[in-house]
Amino acid sequence: MAYMSEEGYKKLVAELRELETVQRPKISAAIAEARDKGDLSENAEYDAAKEAQGMLEMKINQLKAVISDAKIIDISKLSTDTVQILTKVELRNVKNGMKMAYTIVSESEANLKEGKISVNTPIAQGLLGKKVGDIAEITIPQGKISLEIINISF
Repeated sequence: MAYMSEEGYKKLVAELRELETVQRPKISAAIAEARDKGDLSENAEYDAAKEAQGMLEMKINQLKAVISDAKIIDISKLSTDTVQILTKVELRNVKNGMKMAYTIVSESEANLKEGKISVNTPIAQGLLGKKVGDIAEITIPQGKISLEIINISF
């Protein structure tokens, strides 16, 4: 089961629609064009188009699986008392004083450039259930870090 925001769910559905209605016909046309060029045993274009089709179908099937397994979270029913999925957490590294903010999201919505980390990451796992003022001791690949929770919001 993949918990996600309604916005994340809509993005996945839009991506699936794009792949099925735009990308799939393009690849089918490329395969037909390559097939028309003759001998398929020595046709690199045909092989490349068939490989692209296989990759596309795999991506479509993965998206369908995520969408069918999705549970949309109603933000209005969540509270900011503790860190949980879809909350934005402002943190301070206890050791060096550096501040950072992350929104904890589902695996499919994670995007570090946007400050969205997957609920499955070590940092998110270490923060879940904590309150403002708590210090989370988290083991990451580089060692242990101590993060103080400054604020929790949506």
